[in-house]
Amino acid sequence: MKYLVTALALAGLVSAALPAAAANRCINIRDIDSSQSKDGRIMVFKMKDGTTLVNHLQGFCPDLKFTGFAWQMPSGDTNACERQSTFRVLQSGEICTLGAFDPPTGKTAMSSPPTVWDANRTMAPR
Repeated sequence: MKYLVTALALAGLVSAALPAAAANRCINIRDIDSSQSKDGRIMVFKMKDGTTLVNHLQGFCPDLKFTGFAWQMPSGDTNACERQSTFRVLQSGEICTLGAFDPPTGKTAMSSPPTVWDANRTMAPR
């Protein structure tokens, strides 16, 4: 009985230490008007609706500031999601992963926030 109580207590501590799975913010790549990275650490997306989204890339992608990139997406998927979507820098082949998005800015930032998706790539409840 003593071992069972200890095991249950440890299980409770482990589950309390693990963060809840947060929904990832995603953008539809068809809604991107332009993108730019000046330092290989931050990517700025200008959206067709006038909003600006800033993404803090996971890791350092130094070649990104010199050349373009191509998204690496499953066939038919047009949603690029923070902390999971990747792209390949065209000339070097370097693979970069999106990090966290800052809150959107721009003329329509308050009226049309990016869609939030859960880990199963379905819309998360608001």
